[in-house]
Amino acid sequence: MWNQALTALLDLGMRTGRLRLTFADGTRREFGPGGPPETEVTLHDPDWPRKFLLNPDLAMGEAYMDGRLTLRDDDVRSLLTFALRNVRGRRLPAPLPQLGALWSRAKSWAIWNHMGVARRNVAHHYDISPDLYDLFLGETKQYTCAYFRRPDMTLDEAQAAKMAHIGGKLLLRPGMRVLDIGCGFGTLALALARDHGVEVTGITLSEVQLSKAEARAREAGLAGQVTFRLQDYRDVTETYDRVVSVGMMEHVGLPHLRTYFQKVADLMPQEGVALIHYIGRWSTPGTISPWFDKYIFPGAYCPTISEAMRVVEKTGMILSDLEVWRGHYERTLQEWLKRFDANIDRVRQMHDDRFIRMWRYYLQSAEMGFAEGYMVIHQLQLTKARGTVPMTRDYLYPARNS
Repeated sequence: MWNQALTALLDLGMRTGRLRLTFADGTRREFGPGGPPETEVTLHDPDWPRKFLLNPDLAMGEAYMDGRLTLRDDDVRSLLTFALRNVRGRRLPAPLPQLGALWSRAKSWAIWNHMGVARRNVAHHYDISPDLYDLFLGETKQYTCAYFRRPDMTLDEAQAAKMAHIGGKLLLRPGMRVLDIGCGFGTLALALARDHGVEVTGITLSEVQLSKAEARAREAGLAGQVTFRLQDYRDVTETYDRVVSVGMMEHVGLPHLRTYFQKVADLMPQEGVALIHYIGRWSTPGTISPWFDKYIFPGAYCPTISEAMRVVEKTGMILSDLEVWRGHYERTLQEWLKRFDANIDRVRQMHDDRFIRMWRYYLQSAEMGFAEGYMVIHQLQLTKARGTVPMTRDYLYPARNS
C-alpha cells in the first residue's frame, strides 16, 4: 500500500529531471520528464515509503545515514537538486498550504532556547572533536560563510576577505572595545585585534571552542588584548563600542529574537555600531528541516528579513546597511566537502561510517539549501544615530577611490 501511495505522489508532480527508484522488493519505477538532474535511488527498507510520506526530510536523511537508502555514485547533490526543483513553486490544493503554514509557525514559536537548552544545543554540534574541524575549515578555522570577492580566491583568502569586510563595516579605531557574540574558535576576534588595534571580548557556549580560542590567543601573543568567556549573550552587562555576531543569530530561536536584538542595543552607546551576519531566508517564514533540527543544529531558526526587522524596529536601533550574500555559502560548503573527503581516512580514525554519511549529507544538503532552496546570508549593520556610518559604501573600498 505504501509503495503505491508513494508512486502515486511521485507520478503527480515531477516537472523536471528524472528519478529512477528501486523499491526494497526489487520493483523499479521512473519518474519525471527526463533530462538533468538525474538521480538513481535504491531502497533497502520496505517501510521507508511510509516513513517518507509521514516526514520526508527526516526519512530521507536518516535512511541515507543508516545505509537504508543508497544512491548511484553516492550522488547526494543530484538527489537533493531533483527534490528541491520539483518541490519549489508546487501548488497544493487548499487547505494544505494554509495548514502547513500554521504548523510551521507553531513549530517556530515552540523553539524556546532558554539558557540551559541553548548550551546543550551548542554542545551537540560544536563540542565534538576540534580535530574534525581542523580537517576541513582551513587555516582560518572559520565555521561560517566565506566572502569570495574574486572567483579565483581560495577558501582561506575568502575567509580573510570576510573578516576584513566585517572590520570595515564596524568602523573600528584603535582602543575601541568590541564584543564578539558567538566567537567560535576566536579567529575573527584575533583578526580584529591584530588588524585594528581594538580590545575584543569573545563569548561562546562551547567549551571546546573556548579552550581552542584561548590557546590561539596565547600563541598569537594577543592574550592581553583578546579575552574569551564561556557566557550566554543574555548575561553580558558591560558596554562596548562595537558588537559583532557572525553565524550565531540562527541559534537564538524566533521567540528570543526580541531579547537578542534588545541586548545588542543595550550593550552599545549612542555612537555604537553592530554587525549581525546570519543565515536568513528570502522566502516566507519557515522552520529548518526536521533532519537538521534533530542531527545537526537543534533549536536553530533562520529568520526572514521581515522577522528580523520587526524586532529591530522596536529596539531604537537603525538599519544603516543591509547586504545580501548570494552564492558565497554554496562555494564555502563545496570547499569544506572537498577538504572533508580529502581527509576521509583521518576522519574514519575519529568517527564511524554513519557519522561520515551524516556529515557528508549535512554539507551537501546545506549547499543545496542555498543553491536551490531559500537560504541566503544577511548582514545587518545597525546603529543608534543617523550620522554614525557614512552615507555611502565608499569607505569600504578605499582602494577604488584613491
